[in-house]
Amino acid sequence: MFFRSLLERVRRLHERDVASGAGWVELPGSLGRKYPNAAREWAWQWVFPATRLYRDHETGQHRRHHLHETVLQRAVRNAVRAAGITKPAGCHTFRHSFATHLLENGYDIRTVQELLGHRDVTTTMIYTHVLNRGPGAVRSPADLLVKGSGDQPRIAVDDVRCRPRYTAAPRSLMPPRGNTP
Repeated sequence: MFFRSLLERVRRLHERDVASGAGWVELPGSLGRKYPNAAREWAWQWVFPATRLYRDHETGQHRRHHLHETVLQRAVRNAVRAAGITKPAGCHTFRHSFATHLLENGYDIRTVQELLGHRDVTTTMIYTHVLNRGPGAVRSPADLLVKGSGDQPRIAVDDVRCRPRYTAAPRSLMPPRGNTP
């Protein structure tokens, strides 16, 4: 839902830019020469546009670039401080968390390597150190079938050992009373 509303706001901004004679973006390679009007099309606009326009000296077009990376880095740093987190954390922390969670959820190391863009798998293997929990961390594939609805057991996480613990809903061994076929 957030992403949809973000795209709607960006689209309205782009429409205002086009109406004022701006709304251009720089296209990669020779696409600008091949498709001269494509640089104003919605499909080529940045998802996270800059707040200000600039004038390209070569073409004279008024363009909007993407947000600079420092804007996001500053926002994350401020959010970490506001949350009272004392450990060092930044944008790169999300990358490490992403890789770690993929490996914890059973994705193979080669898939994670490709997603992170590592040339060598030994770089990706750095993330496997968190998986060394011993034999107590092994879970049955049947554990993944539990949905937690109705009277089925629910999975909760044991914070100390990071292993699932099961809490079963009360069950009756007697059939329900009333009009049963």
